[in-house]
Amino acid sequence: MMRTATRYLPLLLLAVAWELAARLNIVSSLALPPLSSVAAAWVDLIRDGELIDNGGASLYRAFAGLFLAVIVGGGLGMAMARVRLLDVFVNPLVELFYPLPKSALIPVTVLWLGFGDGSKILLIFLGCMIPVTIGAYNGARGSDHALVWSARSMGAGPLRMMWDVVMPSALPELLNGIRTALALAFILLVSSELIVSQRGFGYLIGYLGSTGSYEGMYAVVLTVAFLGFAADRLYQLLMQWLLRWRE
Repeated sequence: MMRTATRYLPLLLLAVAWELAARLNIVSSLALPPLSSVAAAWVDLIRDGELIDNGGASLYRAFAGLFLAVIVGGGLGMAMARVRLLDVFVNPLVELFYPLPKSALIPVTVLWLGFGDGSKILLIFLGCMIPVTIGAYNGARGSDHALVWSARSMGAGPLRMMWDVVMPSALPELLNGIRTALALAFILLVSSELIVSQRGFGYLIGYLGSTGSYEGMYAVVLTVAFLGFAADRLYQLLMQWLLRWRE
């Protein structure tokens, strides 16, 4: 408990510093409202249902895009590591799109699928698939060749070998890639909703900011931050559970 308290002490100190800076007019309350006012605005947004409705739409988009990225990117990365021809054709595309700012794809996805959920899900899928693919590819390439040869000698087919030999070897790198994609999903989600959306966290942030409701705007920003933080912590627990066999 002491270790946990010490770990999160900086967050408590930041909250106290925020409140004091606004109350003592060290920072203008227009630019940085007191944290207590932000908390009150958060409660109001919950009561009105705005935060829950828009949050539900955002989380659906984020996890739908991330789920597709994990399935397609994980399978593609491991297949690239095992099939030379696929590696030759796909790897240059992955290297091309890896440094591309994923937010640059927002106009493209809107042009293809409009302003609804589809364009946000497609953007998150395309952006998150790259780190997942790279993680699966690097993990699968590190598979123990002796185990692969042994599985082949015992008559294992390509799919059985992929599942029983390559997947366990690739799992640590794949999980790290998914963790990167998880953070990227929240970034792409809010970025796209700020620009082209009529629902979601990003839309709510932009709307409240444009109407001068800065307490509510900060409340939504902190909600996104804490949801991302909680998702990352829960995912780390899942990683530890999935990798217990390696110990």
